[in-house]
Parts: sequence; C-alpha cells; structure tokens
Amino acid sequence: MPFELIAFDLDDTLAPSKSPLPDEIAHRLGELLQTTEVCVISGGQFEQFRKQVVDRLPQLDDEALARLHLMPTCGTQYFRHGEYGWSAVYAEHLTDDEKQRALDAVEEEARRLGYWETETWGPILEDRGSQITFSALGQSAPVDAKAAWDPTGEKKNALRAAVAELLPDLEVRSGGSTSVDITRKGIDKAYGMQRLSDVTGIPLDEMLFVGDRLDPDGNDYPVKAMGVRCHEVSGWEDTAEFLGELIPQLIAR
Repeated sequence: MPFELIAFDLDDTLAPSKSPLPDEIAHRLGELLQTTEVCVISGGQFEQFRKQVVDRLPQLDDEALARLHLMPTCGTQYFRHGEYGWSAVYAEHLTDDEKQRALDAVEEEARRLGYWETETWGPILEDRGSQITFSALGQSAPVDAKAAWDPTGEKKNALRAAVAELLPDLEVRSGGSTSVDITRKGIDKAYGMQRLSDVTGIPLDEMLFVGDRLDPDGNDYPVKAMGVRCHEVSGWEDTAEFLGELIPQLIAR
C-alpha cells in the first residue's frame, strides 16, 4: 500500500470517548510510528491528547516521536514534537467576539430545545481557544451515560442545525457522541488534513484516514468528501484488528 501517513480520529476510533488509549492500541501505534507518519485529529484540546494518547504510548525515540502529528480541535491547532518537547505549529484562534457569540448561541438553543442538562459531569461549555465545544452531559461524562443520552444522534444534529442558523459566519459541526463544535468558517477535519499535507509535503492521495463517523452527519465525513481514502471502524477494537493487518504490509513495502 502506498500510504505515507495514517491519520486517525481519536474518540471511539483509537479509544473510548475521553478515555486513555487501550494497551493494544498504544502498542500498535508504537509499532506504526517506527516506519510511518501518524496523525491524530479530533475535537479535544491538546491536554486531552496528551492524557489520552501521548502519555499512553510506549517509550519512543525522538525519530519516532517526530513522525507523530497531533491536530487538536479538529485541526484548528497543530502540534509537533521537537528538541524542546511539544510545540504548536499553528493555532487558528477565535476572536473574543466570535467566542462570546458562539457560547451565547449554543446555550440559548440548547435551553430552548430542552437539551440543557442540570446534572452533569463537569462544564457543559468549553472555550478551547480555536473552538467552542458544547458537551451535553459535561466534559467528563462516562461513556455509557453519553451513549444513552442521544443514541440516534437526533438531539445533537437538531442542536447543530439550530445553532448554525444563528452563526452563519462560523462553522458549527456535530462533534463526539453528545457534543457540538464551533470554529471559524471553513475549518473542519478536511481543513486540518489539507494543512497537514501542505506542511509535511505528503500528498493527500498518499494518506489514509481511519474514523468511526464517516456518515454524512459525522464529523469525519469532510475528510471522505474531499477524496482522501478512508477506512471506517466501529470502535477501538475494530481499529486494533485493522492495524494488525495493515502494519505488516507497511513494514514489508
């Protein structure tokens, strides 16, 4: 296979939502980084990436770590590892006005639709600098509670559509299982993948994207729509199985 870079969604692709990488995935990514460029692109902020991904990887040398590309907040930020540790290559921060309008709009519509919960695990709204995120049950809600809140995605999609009408100058997307993300217009995972290609010089047709939400309502779909080859998974176990087949092929090329 001619893939020079493998990109992954994080929650429900590499790990359960907001959870550290399982041992098997951490091991597989360590193997992959010995030979291949790897990107993780998802809606969380950098510290979430550090807890879920970086701190769970096996001991890697600087050469392997240099192959790891971290793109928090759906690619609005990009981090690489160098001589002095992890540093931002770029960050597309929202203005104070954009942040406030986004916060106001998503709270207003969540309350109007009856989706503003009073018993949560942490804050519902989060300013991630380059992204405002609404998490219906809070930032630290357990996986089973999130799955039960909106099993069909109907609530999340209705909220996204309502907020988008109030914020025509911003990008409003369905995020994780109970979240809605707001960034600058035109910024989504496809934007992040294009920026990744521009910075690394790796053509998009030499990349493979692995994600669990490649349906038209999913936040991985923009990557598929731009023509990047994709592999859809149903959870981290599926990803582990896929990597078990893919890694030997990449090593043998």
